[in-house]
Amino acid sequence: MTLVNPFEKLLEISEEINATRETSKLLNRIMDTALGVLSAERGFIMLKSHIDDEDYQIVTARNLSQDAIDSIREHSSSVVHQVLQTQKSLISVDAQADERFQGAESILIQDIHSVICTPLIYKNHLMGAIYMDRRMSKKNFTDDALDFLRAFSAQAAVAIENARLFDDLQEENKALREQLNMLDQFSEIIGRSKPIKKVFETVRSVAASTATVLLEGESGTGKELVARAIHNNSNRNEKAFIPIFCGSLSENLLESELFGHKKGAFTGANENKIGLFEEADGGTVFLDEISEVGLNVQTKLLRVIQEGEIKRVGDSQLKKVDVRIISATNKELRKEVKDGRFREDLFYRLNVINIKIPPLRERQQDILLLAEHFLKHFIYKNRKSFKGFTADAKKYLLEYDWPGNVRELENAIERAVILCHEPEIPPEAFQLQNTDPKMPLGKTLKEINKYAIIKTIEMTNGNRTRAAEILDVSRRWLQYQLKEWGMIDEN
Repeated sequence: MTLVNPFEKLLEISEEINATRETSKLLNRIMDTALGVLSAERGFIMLKSHIDDEDYQIVTARNLSQDAIDSIREHSSSVVHQVLQTQKSLISVDAQADERFQGAESILIQDIHSVICTPLIYKNHLMGAIYMDRRMSKKNFTDDALDFLRAFSAQAAVAIENARLFDDLQEENKALREQLNMLDQFSEIIGRSKPIKKVFETVRSVAASTATVLLEGESGTGKELVARAIHNNSNRNEKAFIPIFCGSLSENLLESELFGHKKGAFTGANENKIGLFEEADGGTVFLDEISEVGLNVQTKLLRVIQEGEIKRVGDSQLKKVDVRIISATNKELRKEVKDGRFREDLFYRLNVINIKIPPLRERQQDILLLAEHFLKHFIYKNRKSFKGFTADAKKYLLEYDWPGNVRELENAIERAVILCHEPEIPPEAFQLQNTDPKMPLGKTLKEINKYAIIKTIEMTNGNRTRAAEILDVSRRWLQYQLKEWGMIDEN
């Protein structure tokens, strides 16, 4: 076969494929162009998903079944295998008689007459290969065809890499837009870690509904901020958001605060008083530490949820209210139900949507982000000036277990700003009760596992290969863990 004006044709094709940005369309265009120019009958393109990967995937094919492709690519004496091993183009004008393919069953079984295959190489890195053959036609591929395909493959490799980079940029831009959108929606909640993003996503999904929400999490994790975020992103955001800490009030006082009372209902009730549910009509009531509510008040709460009705203490009249209830607890409410301290029917009414707020030790990526945020806040509030935290202080913040969570971190930073007189804040300025930041006993295996990995990497001065050897795991597994925790860049 003799190509007419091959370089002119190559320039035309090169301009066309380099103008294609969508990877899937580009691969199809490359395949169809190669088949058309070389008058091939069948073909496929195989690529690594990433330069460092070892496995190849078929990304596009023409006139070949998956079984046929597997037969062509997998045999050790196959055309594709040899091209990938040598990284050199290969042509066979009579594949049936070619000694290089003796033992290659696919050549015989599929009655392949002529074969051409070339590697896809970008900046000396093997990306994959383009394979084509002829069965029905008795015309042979020629050296001109091979020269064309080599040049075409070089251009195709550049186009594929550019398209992949474009796809990556598109995904990155999408992720950044989503992140900025989240930051706008949840401006009071500081965090970029995977666990807190999961909370953002759940909040965004449930905010517009009327369902009750139960927030579960340790003290100091920011449950009220999450409750406010739900309210602020709902269609009730123009009405009141009223929080009440149930654990600080006696049962009688809590009942009066929530439902109001009638004048003379009890000693000291000198006038009528509306309760928080009436004040929040059309809005949201946040019941913090719901597990501390007594059984009598629990019964009344159940009526609010089921019937949308309240009755003031000492009154006989029922009043209609439209409120959304968000509750929170740092206890295991199911256990409270099992032990008879909490009504089961109320639990299920409150727990329509359950959101677990992660403790700070599971949000390590957010620790320094939060610390810097609190530092700026308290510097401004106290009219002081600091360059920031010392390297040892940052290390300490990351290693400390934070049993008091975000609230403890905030208090530690405020205390450091007030008491420290150095240009940079050192670790001793935090004055935390647990002065040993090492992992204490009584933690989950997941937490202990993370601690062991981090300490081993520190011990090897950041040598991840050596750390993987010590931990008896693969480096890829270690990289994956660090990426999951947000402790590794993408390079």
